[in-house]
Amino acid sequence: MGLEEIKQRFKKEFGDDKNILLWSERGYDYASVARDKIFNAVKILKDNFAFDMLMDLFCVDYLNYSTPLPEGSRFEIMTHLYSTKTGARIFIKSYYPSQSPAADSLTPLYPAADWFEREVFDMYGVEFKKHPDLRRILMYEGFEGHPLRKDYDIKKRQPLAALIKKEKSVFEK
Repeated sequence: MGLEEIKQRFKKEFGDDKNILLWSERGYDYASVARDKIFNAVKILKDNFAFDMLMDLFCVDYLNYSTPLPEGSRFEIMTHLYSTKTGARIFIKSYYPSQSPAADSLTPLYPAADWFEREVFDMYGVEFKKHPDLRRILMYEGFEGHPLRKDYDIKKRQPLAALIKKEKSVFEK
């Protein structure tokens, strides 16, 4: 199993889609997949190429960055998959717009995606469609904005968080 087999399978599934690129760099395999095809591409990798572990899923904000991105894109979501059978790794990139970024949730394929996606939502504001529990994971519920976005005002004052009421332990009288 190698990158050439993945290319052939993607070509069979998606045709000659110019928005799907595969390459190797510094000993790792990469794929750049259009955001509307990311779920199907990851499903193919899991079902047909034994990428049975989601290692990581993270976001990068390229606002005011000089690297050329696909037209209208600002955010890159990188998905890192690993095969415990073959030891192979692949990194899948997909790009999202500045306004209302939304991605397909990978939780139906990898339950471990749950908290990764919640972190990306909390820090960058990327919505994950069909996520089972999309809510903040690091910031409190009343927090306004997404602090890792490059346009987040670091001097902005936040609403005061309510103190957590101490519950009585089952061991206390």
